[in-house]
Amino acid sequence: MNQKTSKNTSPRIKIIQKLYNAFMNPEAVIEYPKNQYKKFIKDVVSGTLERTDLIETKINSFLTKDINLNKTDKLLKIILFAAIFELMFKHNTPTKVIISEYLIASEHFLEKIQIGYLNAILDKIAKELRKKE
Repeated sequence: MNQKTSKNTSPRIKIIQKLYNAFMNPEAVIEYPKNQYKKFIKDVVSGTLERTDLIETKINSFLTKDINLNKTDKLLKIILFAAIFELMFKHNTPTKVIISEYLIASEHFLEKIQIGYLNAILDKIAKELRKKE
């Protein structure tokens, strides 16, 4: 897929951008322009922001030896939080789709080694959160 096309159509990229803006500018109002994925983007962004503490607790409970969120790159952390939110609360979306979509979206923001790290973390957490799948 052409990167320019994917950048304009991927809801995960928009989610990452909106979350980054919200974390960097907490008092800024998040706007959701007309988009075919508007409801989904809004659900994931607002859900991630509302449940940041819960998501952080989950990550820490599964990955105490693997990651220190205080020292983690902000963008990596934002992508991780959004993906974990979807794994926890968007049960209609298959685990493989969530992980794959965030890995593809992260190519626009992260280095290759960070994407590999993200993949390993998401895979490990997904196995715990979605044992039935």
